[in-house]
Amino acid sequence: MNFNIKEIVTAFMVLFAVIDIIGNIPIIIDLRKKAGNIESGKASLIAGTIMIVFLFLGKSLLNFIGVDVNSFAVAGAFILFFIALEMILGITLYKDEEGSAVTASVFPLAFPLIAGPGSLTTLLSLRAEYYLENIIIAVILNVLLIYIVLRTSTRIEKMIGPNGINIIRKVFGVILLAIAIKLFAANIKELF
Repeated sequence: MNFNIKEIVTAFMVLFAVIDIIGNIPIIIDLRKKAGNIESGKASLIAGTIMIVFLFLGKSLLNFIGVDVNSFAVAGAFILFFIALEMILGITLYKDEEGSAVTASVFPLAFPLIAGPGSLTTLLSLRAEYYLENIIIAVILNVLLIYIVLRTSTRIEKMIGPNGINIIRKVFGVILLAIAIKLFAANIKELF
């Protein structure tokens, strides 16, 4: 075993910045209002499972289906772009026919918001630099933090209030839009 605290902390911080669970609080609150409830444990577990499986099989899986990492990231950028538009403009593009908490917990929360193209491509980059066990610990720590934020999102909403949520939603919508454009621009160049 090659446990290294510095690698764990660095991988944790990189994933934390890319996942941006704190910045996603307005999206989580919106999803909870649309679906009625979010299953925090299920969303966290699915996101963590996706990230760990992708850590082991991601590149091979993408190669097998004939998709490169850049195409995957561009597709994810489009999804993030539309979520950002919903936040900024106050419109609804994503409609869940079932309207269930289970569906919302999986899509779009667990994937692509938490375990999305940004975090998955970041995992592939980290794998090239760090030991696998350190990355797994960093993923688990992020999943625990995600669970805590999802569980306390109702309290956070009460503390901030409706006007605060609207302001944060618009601000983070613009930030998410910028992230989507950056992800698109960085990866579209590699495709051509």
